[in-house]
Amino acid sequence: MAVTDRARTASREDRQQTTSSTGTKGAVGLGVLLALLATVVWSGSFVATRGMSGTVPPVQAVFWRWIIAAVAVTPFAARQAWQQRALIRKHIGYISLATLFGVTLYNTLVHQAGLTTSASNMGTIMAASPVIMALYARLGGERLGARRVFGMLLAAFGVLLLVGGGSLSLDFGAGDLWMFAAAFSFATYSALLKRKPAEIGGLAFLITTFVLGALMLAPAYAISLNVQGGFAATPGTVGPLLYVGVFSSAVAFFSWNKAVSLIGAARAGVVYYLQPVCVAGLGLLLLGERTGPAQLLCMGLILGGVALASAARR
Repeated sequence: MAVTDRARTASREDRQQTTSSTGTKGAVGLGVLLALLATVVWSGSFVATRGMSGTVPPVQAVFWRWIIAAVAVTPFAARQAWQQRALIRKHIGYISLATLFGVTLYNTLVHQAGLTTSASNMGTIMAASPVIMALYARLGGERLGARRVFGMLLAAFGVLLLVGGGSLSLDFGAGDLWMFAAAFSFATYSALLKRKPAEIGGLAFLITTFVLGALMLAPAYAISLNVQGGFAATPGTVGPLLYVGVFSSAVAFFSWNKAVSLIGAARAGVVYYLQPVCVAGLGLLLLGERTGPAQLLCMGLILGGVALASAARR
């Protein structure tokens, strides 16, 4: 009888381990798909941002982006946010910091960069943000290893070649510098997501950051209206704003936040490396921006470098 009981116990444990393994693989697969969805949608946002340059002032574009995003998620998120209002007040400091880097600064910097650099450059420079995520991991006590350090150096070399026009003259354009700042801001936001209180629901967190982001931008929006004036509501302005508000904000941010919670920022960042390829393809199709051999080489260096930088050690 004892032998039979032990056999049954072992069989039950094997089934539990198999179920746990299957569930883990399913979570990883879902996380990768969500990260891929966010990456593809954000690739389109760089093209939309570039298309709005010169017609919609950056601060006004970002302000309306978050107004549209908040309206889009309200039917799905308002109830959860109201139920968790006490938790939101308790963690308002953390939420405000995440909002500052991920909503207010990041997207304003992207729209500012779109005035003076191409969509393909924007996407390629943003692909270096996972390197900054790796540096944050190192500051948090994680060992990087020689392969990861080499990957970061390779990616940095590719970025320098790209923005230097094929040389290391460090003659950065204004738009390139804005995108470097945007990459830093997005990496900081992704690192902060790892510290999100688990008890706060994803939709409640999302709508709170959207509303806070719009409030943070309100003073700058008022100044922009007074100095630069408003913009005409035409299909060429409203269409891109709806895209970045509904898809690039509501859909993509929810997908990315969920992906990071499932598989972590480093693994989600691996999928994010596909963005330069997506942006270059969309830029060619929609804006007529051609990608030359030098840009392709730089993309290869960056993609290879960041892949090495975030690869898990054996």
